Amino acid sequence: MIPRINTAALLGLEAYGVTAEIDISAGLPALTIVGLPDKAINESRERIKSAIKNSPFAFPLKKILMNLAPAHLPKEGTGFDLPLCVGILLASEILTPTVFLDQTCFVGEVSLEGSLRGIHGILSIALMAKAQGIRYLVVPEENWAEASLVEGIEVFGLKHLNELPVFFLNPHHFAKPKPQVFANESIKPPPYSVDFADIKGQAIAKRSLEIAAAGAHNVLMVGPPGSGKSMLAKALAGILPPMTFEEMLDVSRIYSVAGLLPKGQAIMPHRPFRSPHHSASKAGLAGGGSHPKPGEITLAHRGVLFLDELMEYPRSLMEVLRQPLEDGVISISRVQQSITYPAQCMVVAAMNPCPCGYLGDSVKACSDHDGAVQRYLSRLSGPIADRIDMHLEVPRLSPEELLNSNQAVTESSQVIRKRVIAAREKQVARFKDEGIFANAEMPPALIRKYCVLDAASQHMMGVAMQRLHLSARAFDRVLRLSRTIADLADSESIQSAHLAEALQFRAIDKLYRSIQQQASQQAEHCNGTKAPLSRLPHSATSFPGAPVSAGYSTGQTLSTFNTKAG
Repeated sequence: MIPRINTAALLGLEAYGVTAEIDISAGLPALTIVGLPDKAINESRERIKSAIKNSPFAFPLKKILMNLAPAHLPKEGTGFDLPLCVGILLASEILTPTVFLDQTCFVGEVSLEGSLRGIHGILSIALMAKAQGIRYLVVPEENWAEASLVEGIEVFGLKHLNELPVFFLNPHHFAKPKPQVFANESIKPPPYSVDFADIKGQAIAKRSLEIAAAGAHNVLMVGPPGSGKSMLAKALAGILPPMTFEEMLDVSRIYSVAGLLPKGQAIMPHRPFRSPHHSASKAGLAGGGSHPKPGEITLAHRGVLFLDELMEYPRSLMEVLRQPLEDGVISISRVQQSITYPAQCMVVAAMNPCPCGYLGDSVKACSDHDGAVQRYLSRLSGPIADRIDMHLEVPRLSPEELLNSNQAVTESSQVIRKRVIAAREKQVARFKDEGIFANAEMPPALIRKYCVLDAASQHMMGVAMQRLHLSARAFDRVLRLSRTIADLADSESIQSAHLAEALQFRAIDKLYRSIQQQASQQAEHCNGTKAPLSRLPHSATSFPGAPVSAGYSTGQTLSTFNTKAG
């Protein structure tokens, strides 16, 4: 009889079932593995021989053929060591088959002396086993807590091959209660060092990041060097809402496959914050490779992908963001296979307004000519800018703001986070049957359902589309952003003030013109033809009627739009 052992392999983030078949026959001693194994699996032949001999078993000195079916799919990794050992011991009649063998899946790596070592991707394997109706999952003790996160399947953690005879006689001897691996960790803020109370000034930027965190919206910050863009982005991590259990499983599965789960930790309790360097490769950012692995975009799933000095990234690398920003997934297509990774992350980007960084600065003059500035700004393509919800200017702080030591009026990250959590809880309840968790993820059908505008708001939106030349995509993003602002204001419907505040973040071209106008004023001031320069408002797209919320005033009263205009 040829024993057949259930096991699993990974393809991207998904696991699929594999059957290990073992045939022992007379002939010269040999151990052969077929079924498209990679180098790690072929090397397992020596590990398996040594592990069985160093356990209280005899290795059969016969011709052994092992097949991993389905044979047309490539297999990789060391997780086949344990099922192949079990198959050899069953085929040589050292172990006796039991009735529950067909309902059990084995995965794990073995050492030379027979102990079991943990593998990557065990959470995906446990989810696959549950989906296929498998009742029992046998894993190394190191992976037991992670696999036990999946309900509806019984997980057994073994430490050594010598425990297999006891397991086949009484598997429930190894049963343990499920661990409480995340307890109160999910409600605690992540241990980041930057607090919003430590950031001086930039009230509008702080308010903008609060909105972004509440609805998982993308943000582009433009400003001169040293204005606080990077510090604001790092502080953003401290106000992100806790993940739901479903989100934790989603993120933990990614980090498990990538081998990035912290040692001794079965689940990711906090939202990820990834900040790749601009020298990253396409595979490093998007994922892929000869053995496909998740990239930085996927590792930021349900968290933040921070792209500092955005214009230093090659344009080809920035264009990789198109699909993730639009669909929340990223597809890697190769000749042999196609893999889709989740990529529902907040993209927070920071850039200077020009190559030297001081275009429109209120103190230092720009040293770049117009052509250099235009070439610099053209690196950010229109489609990418259109997919970013909020375009924000972060100006240089004045000496008065920097020297002001009165921090009592500045809110801490803990206070802001409470408002963000309250707004996100509204969204989780709203979308509990929709399969999404935040306003930024709403498809068009849900936008029509939850982002209904009254007559005054429809009129304002019509004027905005003409003045700002908004695309259909930008139109939807403004509505999503308005819904988040309404949630922060605890409003059941979107009001004109909420829409006005959302619209002021939607015109990168007007923001550039504002910066360039400041540069012209500065040049005239340096030539002695004008009075001393006063800083312009933060954006040329501000709207009267935008609310004072969370202690921050938008402070914008430009007459670009008038909510009462007929």
